[in-house]
Amino acid sequence: MDDRTIYIIDRIVLTPGSARAFIDAYLSGYAPQARERGLTLDRILVSPPAWIDGETNTVTATWTVPGPRTWWAAAIGARHDPEPARWWESMAPMIVERTRSMASCAEDVEGLCDV
Repeated sequence: MDDRTIYIIDRIVLTPGSARAFIDAYLSGYAPQARERGLTLDRILVSPPAWIDGETNTVTATWTVPGPRTWWAAAIGARHDPEPARWWESMAPMIVERTRSMASCAEDVEGLCDV
Protein backbone atom coordinates (compact mmCIF):
# COMPACT_ATOMS: atom_id res chain seq x y z
CA MET A 1 0.00 0.00 0.00
CA ASP A 2 1.20 3.51 -0.87
CA ASP A 3 1.93 5.60 2.22
CA ARG A 4 2.01 8.94 0.37
CA THR A 5 -1.09 10.76 1.53
CA ILE A 6 -3.20 12.76 -0.89
CA TYR A 7 -5.43 15.42 0.65
CA ILE A 8 -8.79 16.27 -0.90
CA ILE A 9 -9.94 19.69 0.27
CA ASP A 10 -13.54 20.83 -0.04
CA ARG A 11 -13.98 24.55 0.66
CA ILE A 12 -17.60 25.70 0.85
CA VAL A 13 -18.76 29.28 1.47
CA LEU A 14 -22.24 29.11 2.96
CA THR A 15 -25.14 31.48 3.06
CA PRO A 16 -25.50 33.40 6.34
CA GLY A 17 -26.78 31.20 9.14
CA SER A 18 -26.61 27.88 7.27
CA ALA A 19 -23.19 26.54 8.29
CA ARG A 20 -24.35 24.39 11.20
CA ALA A 21 -27.12 22.77 9.16
CA PHE A 22 -24.73 22.23 6.27
CA ILE A 23 -22.13 20.54 8.50
CA ASP A 24 -24.79 18.22 9.95
CA ALA A 25 -25.98 17.32 6.43
CA TYR A 26 -22.39 16.88 5.21
CA LEU A 27 -21.55 14.49 8.04
CA SER A 28 -24.77 12.49 7.78
CA GLY A 29 -25.39 12.58 4.02
CA TYR A 30 -22.15 13.11 2.14
CA ALA A 31 -19.50 11.66 4.46
CA PRO A 32 -20.77 8.05 4.57
CA GLN A 33 -20.72 7.84 0.76
CA ALA A 34 -17.22 9.35 0.64
CA ARG A 35 -15.99 6.81 3.19
CA GLU A 36 -17.41 4.01 1.06
CA ARG A 37 -15.30 5.32 -1.84
CA GLY A 38 -12.15 5.05 0.33
CA LEU A 39 -11.81 8.59 1.68
CA THR A 40 -11.00 9.26 5.34
CA LEU A 41 -12.27 12.48 6.92
CA ASP A 42 -9.30 14.26 8.46
CA ARG A 43 -11.04 17.38 9.79
CA ILE A 44 -13.69 20.02 9.29
CA LEU A 45 -12.69 23.62 9.88
CA VAL A 46 -15.04 26.59 10.21
CA SER A 47 -13.98 30.14 9.39
CA PRO A 48 -14.51 32.47 11.06
CA PRO A 49 -14.60 30.27 14.15
CA ALA A 50 -17.90 31.74 15.33
CA TRP A 51 -21.58 31.59 14.45
CA ILE A 52 -22.43 35.21 13.64
CA ASP A 53 -25.98 35.98 12.54
CA GLY A 54 -26.06 37.51 9.10
CA GLU A 55 -22.48 36.48 8.22
CA THR A 56 -21.21 33.69 5.99
CA ASN A 57 -19.00 30.89 7.22
CA THR A 58 -16.52 28.97 5.15
CA VAL A 59 -16.38 25.25 5.87
CA THR A 60 -13.21 23.44 4.87
CA ALA A 61 -13.41 19.64 4.93
CA THR A 62 -10.15 17.79 4.47
CA TRP A 63 -10.19 14.17 3.38
CA THR A 64 -7.22 11.84 2.92
CA VAL A 65 -6.50 8.87 0.71
CA PRO A 66 -3.37 6.69 0.75
CA GLY A 67 -1.71 7.25 -2.62
CA PRO A 68 -2.78 7.66 -6.21
CA ARG A 69 -4.41 4.25 -6.63
CA THR A 70 -6.97 4.96 -3.92
CA TRP A 71 -7.42 8.54 -5.14
CA TRP A 72 -8.20 7.36 -8.69
CA ALA A 73 -10.55 4.65 -7.45
CA ALA A 74 -12.46 7.20 -5.34
CA ALA A 75 -12.58 9.74 -8.18
CA ILE A 76 -13.81 7.21 -10.73
CA GLY A 77 -16.31 5.80 -8.24
CA ALA A 78 -17.80 9.27 -7.68
CA ARG A 79 -18.03 9.93 -11.41
CA HIS A 80 -20.03 6.75 -11.97
CA ASP A 81 -22.31 7.24 -8.97
CA PRO A 82 -25.06 9.87 -9.32
CA GLU A 83 -25.54 10.19 -5.55
CA PRO A 84 -22.69 12.65 -4.81
CA ALA A 85 -23.93 15.03 -7.52
CA ARG A 86 -27.50 14.72 -6.23
CA TRP A 87 -26.37 15.44 -2.69
CA TRP A 88 -24.45 18.56 -3.75
CA GLU A 89 -27.42 19.73 -5.80
CA SER A 90 -29.70 19.35 -2.77
CA MET A 91 -27.34 21.61 -0.81
CA ALA A 92 -27.22 24.32 -3.50
CA PRO A 93 -29.58 26.72 -1.67
CA MET A 94 -27.07 26.90 1.22
CA ILE A 95 -23.94 27.31 -0.92
CA VAL A 96 -22.50 30.62 -2.10
CA GLU A 97 -19.49 28.95 -3.72
CA ARG A 98 -17.66 25.65 -3.57
CA THR A 99 -14.23 24.44 -4.63
CA ARG A 100 -12.35 21.16 -4.41
CA SER A 101 -8.59 20.84 -4.63
CA MET A 102 -6.03 18.12 -4.10
CA ALA A 103 -2.67 18.41 -2.36
CA SER A 104 0.16 16.40 -0.88
CA CYS A 105 3.24 17.00 1.22
CA ALA A 106 6.02 18.56 -0.85
CA GLU A 107 8.33 15.60 -0.31
CA ASP A 108 5.71 13.23 -1.77
CA VAL A 109 5.06 15.06 -5.04
CA GLU A 110 7.91 13.45 -7.02
CA GLY A 111 6.79 9.94 -6.10
CA LEU A 112 3.17 10.74 -6.83
CA CYS A 113 4.16 11.84 -10.34
CA ASP A 114 5.65 8.42 -11.03
CA VAL A 115 2.47 6.43 -11.71
